[in-house]
Amino acid sequence: MKLVFITIALLAIAFAGIAIKIWAKKDGKFAGTCASQNPYLNKEGEPCSFCGKMPDEVGDCDSKSKA
Repeated sequence: MKLVFITIALLAIAFAGIAIKIWAKKDGKFAGTCASQNPYLNKEGEPCSFCGKMPDEVGDCDSKSKA
């Protein structure tokens, strides 16, 4: 039972940390969320499936830039 309480407490701390990060960021957005900008995740150099940016295009990933 002690392990359950410890697990719940750690999960609550994690959720609180994420909530504080979203609250502290401007407009509640995480910076650099495009996986296509990470060379370890996108080895083929494919564009982002969300915004369409290529890995060499640095900037925020948003749906407005989708062509």
